[in-house]
Amino acid sequence: MLFLGAAPAAGKTILVYGDSLSAAYGIPRDRGWVTLLDKRLAAEGYDYSVANASISGETTSGGLARIGKVLARLRPSVMILELGANDGLRGLPVTEMRNNLAAMIERAKKAGARVLLIGMRMPPNYGPDYTEAFAAAYSELARRERVALLPFLLEGFAEREDLFQGDQMHPTAAAQPLVLENVWKALRPLLKPR
Repeated sequence: MLFLGAAPAAGKTILVYGDSLSAAYGIPRDRGWVTLLDKRLAAEGYDYSVANASISGETTSGGLARIGKVLARLRPSVMILELGANDGLRGLPVTEMRNNLAAMIERAKKAGARVLLIGMRMPPNYGPDYTEAFAAAYSELARRERVALLPFLLEGFAEREDLFQGDQMHPTAAAQPLVLENVWKALRPLLKPR
């Protein structure tokens, strides 16, 4: 697996561009879903390396500010875009988040990358108007930009407290294979065989 400072290897690169949910927050990095993805690709014979440029606490505006340098450095063939949760937790405008994600998708596509957009959901205490607009932003954007979509990264286990760390926001190491399964189903159609 590559990290941001590493040069890409020969072959194809998958860029994971996210926040703490992809940066293995609170667990050993080698147990996070991104590392598990790297191992799965190798086990299934795909000729891709994985570069993780995820930063804990990252917002879509922060991601947009650095996307150009990351794309130029890594030249990915696929970008997994997993941002927006921190915008939502801060109650930032959904329109701003959607515009930032759209700009990152457009830059990635111009750089020749296929994009998988990963959606998130907000807890109900943010109110139905905000939570519904937040969730819908991802599907609307994927449809408009014609990119692949995983509607919710934590689908299938978000209600299981035992699979989350003490903050009840970050999945435990035991949950990482479940995260990977969700991502894999959406990512696999974007991969080209060896």
